[in-house]
Amino acid sequence: MENLLKLTAERSIRYLGRLPEGRVFPSSAAIASLSNLVEPLPEAPSKDEDVIQLLDDIGSPATVLTTGGRYFGFVTGGSLPASLAANWLAGAWDQNAGLQVMSPVAAILEQVALDWLRDVLSLPPGIGAGFVSGATMANFTALAAARHALLQKQGWDVEAKGLFGAPPVSVMVGDEVHVSVLKALGLLGFGRERVIRVPVDVQGRLCADALSGLTDASIICIQAGNVNTGAFDPAVEICAAAQKAGAWVHVDGAFGLWAAASPRHAHLTAGYDGADSWATDAHKWLNVPYDSGIAFCRDPAHLSGAMSSTAAYLLTSEKREPYHYVPEMSRRARGIEIWAALRSLGRSGLSDLIERNCRYARRFAEGFNKAGYRVLNDVDINQVLVDFGDPETTRRVIEGVHADGTCWCGGTEWQGHTAMRISVSSWATTDADVERSLAAILRIAQKVTGKT
Repeated sequence: MENLLKLTAERSIRYLGRLPEGRVFPSSAAIASLSNLVEPLPEAPSKDEDVIQLLDDIGSPATVLTTGGRYFGFVTGGSLPASLAANWLAGAWDQNAGLQVMSPVAAILEQVALDWLRDVLSLPPGIGAGFVSGATMANFTALAAARHALLQKQGWDVEAKGLFGAPPVSVMVGDEVHVSVLKALGLLGFGRERVIRVPVDVQGRLCADALSGLTDASIICIQAGNVNTGAFDPAVEICAAAQKAGAWVHVDGAFGLWAAASPRHAHLTAGYDGADSWATDAHKWLNVPYDSGIAFCRDPAHLSGAMSSTAAYLLTSEKREPYHYVPEMSRRARGIEIWAALRSLGRSGLSDLIERNCRYARRFAEGFNKAGYRVLNDVDINQVLVDFGDPETTRRVIEGVHADGTCWCGGTEWQGHTAMRISVSSWATTDADVERSLAAILRIAQKVTGKT
């Protein structure tokens, strides 16, 4: 075991050492070589060292360098050194984080991390939280708490009786709601199509003055960080209207909620503390390894009411039992990596990470504008949308960037525009990475468009 782990560590270190200069997207040859992994299950055991060697030799060249400094797709963060190392140690510990008695260390680190998260995200005191796989499950978990609370007010126990014959609950979303929220609503029985869509403005912000019909049986889902533009819904007005009606406000804050940790950008999250539940990703702007998300709920009783279960053999205590706040019974100890990331960064380090990424996004926008290409959004945080002319031209530029390998940026369709979508989310990104990537994109765009 010792020699195997040393070998694996050496190979991992070698892989990380290639990040600064490596192709961001694997070559066609590296992808083709993955066919060597497609084989019948071996009849006999293999040496552990041979398994790791095969995995590294064939798998490593075919990875996307998402943890490097020149990946700008899908709001994907890297892995902070401390969080990666904590991930390795937690893997050696192999803790089941379901119960206090299963892992006292996992339970206490979750509690400490929760207290720190409440602080840096400026959320209300006394909230409950569950550590889940990502924003999709965080949205699901928080909206399950909303379903529990609203139906409980009407005398209906949805966990016991289900939705058959339940009183109606209306759900309102902005017209640019993220697909993860719609997926969560579908899984919860609310349906993806029966939701009420509210108009948005030119940046994708929900129009608060278009809200109507809110009652104490309504859920309104708002965004902290539009997935395309990074825009924030007007939470102050929305939460005030919801509180007056007794409605539930849920925040999809997969990446934008982290703006609260930056003094320069915290104003964008004004009023979000007035919501009833929140969802965010830790593997986005906190830069912990996949997979990691957090569901928060103002009243922990609603979260545990929706998620808890019991059996005679489950040895619970008077302390916070982690599995009472998440869908899973058994799960890995994600809180360890979140604790390590926050402990290593501290308040100033987290703020600096957010502010550097936003500064880099503004630099991309400045470079595109100077070269005569249109930036479509107000670059308030880390998202940049740029088009290079007509849709076909923009798609060709994106394809050229992917083939070039210097960096990786996604594409999107937004409010009638075809655009390149740049998300700056990694701790590892440097000024040099941005300048190198910007130069590559502009070089490719010039070749495609003929602009000089």
